Amino acid sequence: MKKPAAMAQEAAEALAIQALTFIAADVERLGRFLALTGIGPAEIRAAAQEPEFMLGVVEFLGADEAMLGAFAAEYGFEPSDVGKAQAVLGGTQWERELP
Repeated sequence: MKKPAAMAQEAAEALAIQALTFIAADVERLGRFLALTGIGPAEIRAAAQEPEFMLGVVEFLGADEAMLGAFAAEYGFEPSDVGKAQAVLGGTQWERELP
C-alpha cells in the first residue's frame, strides 16, 4: 500500500494560521480557545509566533469533530490534513491508521 505523502513544515504552518483565523472569526470558538489556553485576546499575535502555540491551535481544532468538519469545508482541506499538520508541528511522523 502506498504511504501517504508527508506534509511540509510550511504547509503545516499555513494550515495552523488558517485554523487560527477560523477560530478567531467566531466569538464562541475564540472564547473557548482563549479559556483553554489561558491567554488574552491581546496576546494572540505574539503567541502565534511560537510553534507550540500553533500546535495548540491545530490540537484545539482537531479535538472538536464538528468544528474540524466546518473548517475543512470552509478552507478546502481534508479533515485528516489537520492531523498531518499536528504531527508536523509536534515533530512526529504522521501515518494513517489502517484497519
